Amino acid sequence: MKYCLYIFFLFYFLSNSFSQEFKNQSINLRLDTLGIYDLDLLSSNFHADRRKALKTFIPSGGMAVFYSGKNMVRANDVDYEFHQDPSFYYLTGLNESNSALIIFKKPQIFGTDTISELLLIKERNENSETWVGKKLGVKGSELVLAIQKSFNIDKFTWGQIDFSSIDTVFTNQPFKENRYPDLDLLKNILKKDLNVNEIKNWMAKLREVKTKEELVLLRKAISITCDAQNELMKVLKPDMKEFQAEAVVEAVFKINGAEYPGYPSIVGAAENSCILHYTTNRKTMKGNHLLLSDVGAEYHGYTADVTRTLPVDGKYSKEEKIIYNIVLEAQNKAIAECKAGNPFYITNTIATTVVSQRLQEIGLIKSPFELRRYFMHGTSHYLGLDVHDPGTYGEFQPNTVITVEPGIYIKEGSPCDPKWWNIGVRIEDDILITDGEPENLSGCVPRTIKEIESVMKKQPLIFKDF
Repeated sequence: MKYCLYIFFLFYFLSNSFSQEFKNQSINLRLDTLGIYDLDLLSSNFHADRRKALKTFIPSGGMAVFYSGKNMVRANDVDYEFHQDPSFYYLTGLNESNSALIIFKKPQIFGTDTISELLLIKERNENSETWVGKKLGVKGSELVLAIQKSFNIDKFTWGQIDFSSIDTVFTNQPFKENRYPDLDLLKNILKKDLNVNEIKNWMAKLREVKTKEELVLLRKAISITCDAQNELMKVLKPDMKEFQAEAVVEAVFKINGAEYPGYPSIVGAAENSCILHYTTNRKTMKGNHLLLSDVGAEYHGYTADVTRTLPVDGKYSKEEKIIYNIVLEAQNKAIAECKAGNPFYITNTIATTVVSQRLQEIGLIKSPFELRRYFMHGTSHYLGLDVHDPGTYGEFQPNTVITVEPGIYIKEGSPCDPKWWNIGVRIEDDILITDGEPENLSGCVPRTIKEIESVMKKQPLIFKDF
């Protein structure tokens, strides 16, 4: 009898295992046919939960309309690579243009269905897909994204919605954007203006605090960026071009699976290290130059933002060390106060105080009022689907990710001893607010002078023959 039971349970286990494996293979095959190859994307449950959370902000009788990003012409008949509107992606998971999401506070009848959310999307077109690749279409979006109802946007009209119980419409888009469905027509139907401000506040509250799923992707993006910065340290040498340093960084991004840089890479040497958002990246670097590398990989929509300032010849000069250590001290003290309950702007208060005091001590400035000449930007911003993610700028909350990035930039011609000219230093890390001490997510990239000079003596892992 016991052998019969053993055989029964063995057969049951194997049949269930094969069934689950077959099910997983079927799902993967189905996604492949729709052009989806990554299996670590945010889940449809995540997006559904975010839509549910958004509904809590919509007042009774309200309706929200979100528009996708749109294709932008680069030149003639060539578009820029498409990038989805982050809030639209946050709520849907859809990475296609020409779409809209409608969310109702109270369920509405649409055709024969009672729904509280409606995705308007282009239907699949075989000829178009020959040129641009597979799209989800109406059926695919319902299957993959778990949207209650999807509908062909080309066949949609506002007349298909009963507005008798709807008194306020909120939207993420201003008017006259040439979007379909037409917001001006919707204004005429309602005979009142649409609210274009509240959604910004709602999305700031939602997106400021990250879920566990989001933090997995953010950690991945930051880890890739750390690898890129570490590789650059080992490859960097005199007579390289700025764009070659940029190429090393972005190659590591791609090798590790990042879809894009999260923003145009800032790779500036010498005088260019003093330009905050320098992106020309064409200068030839010399041994006595500092290179400021401000880069971030974007992985499944989430972007890192990490800055290091490196001596091109592998050794900081006396003056560079002084400025670098001031910035590092300011950053360390600001990071230490990234704790739940502290005000958002505490990092800026601390960093500017440290930099001001130290610059006065070395004679670069005579009073705190001169600080903005050399430190002219804020110290922190939120990080997530946008490199400058929305947030409330109130007290720090657990599971919020911010940057801490003080800097000192001494342009040529500044009213100081020329020995300081063209020293631009920024150190930036991505910090997770927790219930306790802050976590430096990008701490795997060296920050101290000793550590950086040590790493720059090592052999690169990827670009050994660069």
